[in-house]
Amino acid sequence: MEHRRRLVLVRHAKAEPFASTDHARTLTERGSRDAGATGRYLASTGVRPDHALVSSAARAVGTWERMADAAGWRLGPVVDQSVYNGSYEVVLEALGAVPGDASVVCFVGHNPTVSFLAHFLEDGKGDAAVADAMMRGFPTGAVAVLGTDRAWDDLGQESARLVDFHVGRG
Repeated sequence: MEHRRRLVLVRHAKAEPFASTDHARTLTERGSRDAGATGRYLASTGVRPDHALVSSAARAVGTWERMADAAGWRLGPVVDQSVYNGSYEVVLEALGAVPGDASVVCFVGHNPTVSFLAHFLEDGKGDAAVADAMMRGFPTGAVAVLGTDRAWDDLGQESARLVDFHVGRG
């Protein structure tokens, strides 16, 4: 079943364990390679966001930049401080503000919020192998792609179908 909209949920790639603040932690060399691999993978599957919402943390912004560069996307993201340490409800609220004409939205954030949101939105009617892969964990660099016919401001529990899950490793 083809859906009108796609939501791409990305957990930031591998980051350094320490920095002056948690917010300032940047990607490791491996994280940078992994984010690039995620971008290439998404591009190879035809994913091309027309809106991006990214946590303001350095590791999330770095993930978006590497991913977008590797995928060939020339889209400037909306960098949002509120989703840095916000709950899934905060992210849903931010997604609700996405322009209604956006058809593919990419969100880059942090766990446990990203994985919780993917499980919360997923309706359980998608490919069992894809769901099984996501159930095994949501490591750094993981991406869940969900399809929905709902408006962005109408997303809620079990309102989207999991169509792909991938862990980028470069």
